[in-house]
Amino acid sequence: MSRFWSDKTRDLAPYTPGEQPRVDGLIKLNTNEHPLAPSQLAIAAISAAISARLRHYPDPDSVQLRLAIAEREGLALEQVFVGNGSDEVLAHIFAALLSGSEAINVPDITYSFYPVWAKLTGIDCCSRPLADDFSIDVDTLRHIQGPILLANPNAPTGIALDLETIEDLVLTNTERLVVIDEAYYGFGGATAAPLLERADNLLITRSFSKSHALAGLRVGYALGSAELIEGLVRVKNSFNSYPLDALAQAGAEAAIRDGEWLLEASHVVSQNREWLRAELQQRDFFVCPSAANFLFVRHASIAGQALFDGLRAGNILVRRWDKPRIDNYLRISIGTREECLALVMALDGLLASA
Repeated sequence: MSRFWSDKTRDLAPYTPGEQPRVDGLIKLNTNEHPLAPSQLAIAAISAAISARLRHYPDPDSVQLRLAIAEREGLALEQVFVGNGSDEVLAHIFAALLSGSEAINVPDITYSFYPVWAKLTGIDCCSRPLADDFSIDVDTLRHIQGPILLANPNAPTGIALDLETIEDLVLTNTERLVVIDEAYYGFGGATAAPLLERADNLLITRSFSKSHALAGLRVGYALGSAELIEGLVRVKNSFNSYPLDALAQAGAEAAIRDGEWLLEASHVVSQNREWLRAELQQRDFFVCPSAANFLFVRHASIAGQALFDGLRAGNILVRRWDKPRIDNYLRISIGTREECLALVMALDGLLASA
């Protein structure tokens, strides 16, 4: 700690990202990265962007990328915002749209970065309990004050709300901003995008990290009314006018246009998820219903910490949180079929020796 730290810096409790170890032979199922290589069109576009033009600044408005997203979603260019990963996009939302006098409402079990951003921006964050089955209790959200921020599918549970439920929440709370974090969209869950033409209080965020297999490129985006997006642009241009470099813009644009790759890759992940779900259930695991690229599971009799440690000792990395209600759960990213099989075999060994 430095004596030059501000009071705010001293009071922060920073977010801890998932581990990114560099270990040979490691089966890495802890950070929800895509098991497949990215679109070849995206890789080719990134390679083509490596040229003498790198001496120039990139387009600060990322127009071509935003146009590609807008065309895919049936929106106007002014309804799309892009940033350096969906985390940065969400951080701009906190600064631009949520820093009022009312507390923001989030589920008590959700993406743990939300309260970190709230503290950084001086916003009160009110945690709303999930139901006993870890589903989001939408009924309780209808009768509270302040904006709402939900991940759909939720993290780390993977449980998704259907479009009808989201529509009811958004359209019955027209005086409140509703932010839907769709970082895990593309693996079976519904998107709220069809509601945008009727709801100017709705803002959607997404990532290229999961469904497009571009976690290393750091690109995220938001969809909403032109007025909401203008607010994000004002904050962005007060912080960093060039959040996306030329390579990221080129790769993400090509990825969004390669719909064939997206459909095929998402199908592979969904198939592997359902295969792994069945295998785990046969071994006395409770598995939350998931519309994401991970499973949230606990064993009927063996503690989550013991399984986490045992898998780690066998060079298999999953995620666990030492928090009330979920300390016995593991979040397992969906890998290749070979990685999923190795996980099951490792669990068989641990269960046999328990």
